Amino acid sequence: MAQKLSEAAKDLLGQKVIANVATISPSGKPQITPVWVDVDGDDILINTAEGRAKAVNLRRNPNVAISVVDPADPYRAVVLRGTVVEIQDGPEADNHIDRLAQKYLGQPTYPMRQPGERRLKMRVRTEKIVSQP
Repeated sequence: MAQKLSEAAKDLLGQKVIANVATISPSGKPQITPVWVDVDGDDILINTAEGRAKAVNLRRNPNVAISVVDPADPYRAVVLRGTVVEIQDGPEADNHIDRLAQKYLGQPTYPMRQPGERRLKMRVRTEKIVSQP
């Protein structure tokens, strides 16, 4: 059952903070990646490129854990578990990475795009949320 994000959690996730995303590799071991993060209602949005470990892992097993710590206050944090419920590619994913580039870099387009890269926008539905304070 999905849980709602508190206003404090939405505020933190809406800032320029790095989220650590944990997925499960094909061997069953955890794999953690720092990513940019966005919020849409009570869902978390992340963006990656096709073929990267987190994309491969989440297509196989959609369970994910995400941790965000406020760099200005290490006791202000949000940790959640959830499931990837939607993966979009094409213009929606490309527009999303550009919005994240604006948020994190102040640039209108994502400057690290590789030739032929296919971007993926992943929607995470939260199932368990722990936040401090």
